[in-house]
Amino acid sequence: MKPADPSLEDSGRVQSVTDFTRRVKELLKGGLPPCWVQGEVSNLRAQASGHVYFSLKDAGAQLSCVMFRGDAARQAVKLRDGLQVLVYGEVDVYEARGQYQLITRALIEHGTGRLQQEFEQLKQRLAAEGLFDADRKQPLPLLPRTVGFITSPTGAAVQDFIRILQRRRWTGRLVVLPAKVQGEGAAAEMAALLRTAEALGHFDLLVIGRGGGSIEDLWAFNEESLVRAVAACGVPIISAVGHEIDYTLCDFAADVRAETPSGAAELISSHYLSCVERLDNAGGNLDDIAATRLEQARQQLDHLRSRLRLLSPTAAIEQNHLRLDDLRNRLAAALRDSTSRGRQALVSARTRLASASPEKRVQLESHRLLALWKRLESASPQSVLKRGYAIVRDEQGRPVARAQAVKPGQPLVNEFHDGQVRVRVE
Repeated sequence: MKPADPSLEDSGRVQSVTDFTRRVKELLKGGLPPCWVQGEVSNLRAQASGHVYFSLKDAGAQLSCVMFRGDAARQAVKLRDGLQVLVYGEVDVYEARGQYQLITRALIEHGTGRLQQEFEQLKQRLAAEGLFDADRKQPLPLLPRTVGFITSPTGAAVQDFIRILQRRRWTGRLVVLPAKVQGEGAAAEMAALLRTAEALGHFDLLVIGRGGGSIEDLWAFNEESLVRAVAACGVPIISAVGHEIDYTLCDFAADVRAETPSGAAELISSHYLSCVERLDNAGGNLDDIAATRLEQARQQLDHLRSRLRLLSPTAAIEQNHLRLDDLRNRLAAALRDSTSRGRQALVSARTRLASASPEKRVQLESHRLLALWKRLESASPQSVLKRGYAIVRDEQGRPVARAQAVKPGQPLVNEFHDGQVRVRVE
């Protein structure tokens, strides 16, 4: 290796890595002002400190990004890998690694910001024209007989709409007017259907809507042509687009906004259910009144019949028969009671006699004697021998209790429970 030329160092043309990196950082920060960058999120890492690190990439390059805790806490977009976003920030250099990165200050989902801005601008312009004023809105018919639903015939929204009307036993007529609800030409097609439905003159109420989706999916309901057609329609309109949190400009232009298509079905059938309930209550009240009047007439007739029986001679005879039956029953009850008391006294006397009898005492003492005999029997030598023991006796038949008491050659007798065995001491 060729040694470094000291003249280069002395001239100041040689820089340290730190100095060089710091110059690059100053050039980048001075030459690139804060800006918006579009790309796809990848390598997302959320640290315990609250800082968020990720890469922003497109087909040709990749950019390291960091969003510090304070900025991350203010963002409404939930980051995930693969999300298309617009980020705003300034370039910086992490000197320890010599790596440049984008310090992210704000972030929005790509497409959402532009559409939301268009939404607000058109909303303000149409509102200024009075298109959303309350005095332009028509009241909904209480009991619409024919309802038209402008929606996609294959979507889940129309199925939920029909199911709720059927569950509530709504008896009106529903006509599904099929239309595109998303994509190019959807707004124009729905606006044309609105004008056609109004011209036919068959509908008491119109519903326009679809199921939920992103702001892009629902954008057809924000297009000016459809919003103006909804506001100008002479038939009352319910706007039922998306979920509860979704708002479109058709919601403001329509006569009534329903949170969901299912909510529109409930709104249409609510007054019908109320009328059916009132009719059921009226029918029930009429039945109760008729039943009450009939019962009152029946009671009055029974009262008159009772008075007629009391005034007839037959009633006196019947009363005497009842009194005779009552006396007969009382006499029989008295005899049964007397017999029962005598029987109970006899049973009591027998019980006392049985308790004073010596037989029970004899049985008790017999049991005690048997228990003592069993204990004596279990302690007898014969019982011990039966358990596998033996008694060693000398020639005189005396028991030998200790091994020291015998002598070598001494004859002994081992007594078992089933016989004796003669042995000699070794």
